Amino acid sequence: MAYTFITLPSPVGELKLVANGARLAAILWENDKPDRVRLGPMSEAPEHPLLRDTARQLEEYFAGTRQAFELELDFAGTAFQKKVWAALLTIPFGETRTYSEIAVQIGHPAAVRAVGAANGRNPISIIAPCHRVIGASGKLTGFAGGLEAKAHLLTLEGGNGPRVGETADLF
Repeated sequence: MAYTFITLPSPVGELKLVANGARLAAILWENDKPDRVRLGPMSEAPEHPLLRDTARQLEEYFAGTRQAFELELDFAGTAFQKKVWAALLTIPFGETRTYSEIAVQIGHPAAVRAVGAANGRNPISIIAPCHRVIGASGKLTGFAGGLEAKAHLLTLEGGNGPRVGETADLF
């Protein structure tokens, strides 16, 4: 299966937006680990309607004028991962959840580490807001885009994130 992509400069680094036909398949980080999200061959498609719409919606989000996304998503993963990613989509803008809360929500209260692993493999960062999942202590934990990007996104949303410049206190 062939994927198409465009790149988008953003306040958290360059993002690669990837489509599978008319659905968004991934948002990859500038320094993403190559095997974090496994996709097939990709070709650049600067005029792809879904990718242009995704870029527009992300730009609105970063400008503070969008709190929810309206896009067709194509999550590729295991049944368990898809449950976790679906749970991410239920976390309201400006709020956070712990890995434990997500585990309980999906009916696997003992699977906190597995939830963390699935969260780390979330292919559609920002839109499926894995940045809204924090450690039980309230501290920021792993994030594919880096902890500074996670802190930036939480601050942008005005939720439980730190103010810019105070991220070191949360690690």
